[in-house]
Amino acid sequence: MISERDVDAYRRDGYIVVPDVLDANELGQLQAVIDDWIARAATVEAHDDIYDLEPSHTRAQPRVRRIKTPHKIDRRFSALVRYPNVLAILTKLIGPDLRLHGSKLNMKAPRYGSPVEWHQDWAFYPHTNDDILAIGVMLDDMELSNGPLLVVPGSHRGSIHDHHADGVFCGAISPDLIRDEASRAVPLTGRAGSMSFHHVRLLHGSALNTSNRRRQLLLYEVAAADAWPLVGVSDLAEFDSRMIAGQPTITPRVTPVPVRMPLPPAANQGSIYENQTGSRRRFFATADAVN
Repeated sequence: MISERDVDAYRRDGYIVVPDVLDANELGQLQAVIDDWIARAATVEAHDDIYDLEPSHTRAQPRVRRIKTPHKIDRRFSALVRYPNVLAILTKLIGPDLRLHGSKLNMKAPRYGSPVEWHQDWAFYPHTNDDILAIGVMLDDMELSNGPLLVVPGSHRGSIHDHHADGVFCGAISPDLIRDEASRAVPLTGRAGSMSFHHVRLLHGSALNTSNRRRQLLLYEVAAADAWPLVGVSDLAEFDSRMIAGQPTITPRVTPVPVRMPLPPAANQGSIYENQTGSRRRFFATADAVN
């Protein structure tokens, strides 16, 4: 699925986009499940273990900005990250022994889909080494106007920015600290069925969806099996059950990577959207500000 040139680009820039990994039939099956999830959101009024809701959500007009851990809800989402083509790409980028760290489905409805402030995934879950990446499965065509992922090339080789406000983790970087980096950001665009792969330390975010089209991005975080979370492993059997290829290990590989722990924990828990409400300043406009 990818060449050595693609691998070199990933190591240099911290990301690649691979077109047409999924076909129309595969996309259609996933979309049918998602449509059902959105319809069922009419039965809830607040965030729960499945839904992270837009501030404007009501039962009469369901507005969902995230489905939490879709791989635990439907087998098709669990199977997708294990597709041979996907594993072939992952193996070339971070090795043959692979563990699923987590998954989420971020959704931006037309005209109001919530932005995500600049951050590095590494700030949320530092490990003993940084052979970790996120897969972005483009379930819709991604263009600049509908709020695609924005990344700063090469930022995965730099420092780990502070994601705290008033001494408390908030999952967002103060805009004043990254003005220069943000000016160099590029959008990860592509046709539905394409996938992006970005390094865990890559600086990224996404703006409001200002278009009349939705934007659905399915995300999986995958780690090399010898990358162990610095917060520890409380249940080894559960930890090893998340292996998607190769063999687990109880010998973590420790490398000299910069770390800042996500502590004290964010005041608002549940998702990055809730974490980032603790940030005092925003880079991206929100729907309220635009409207």
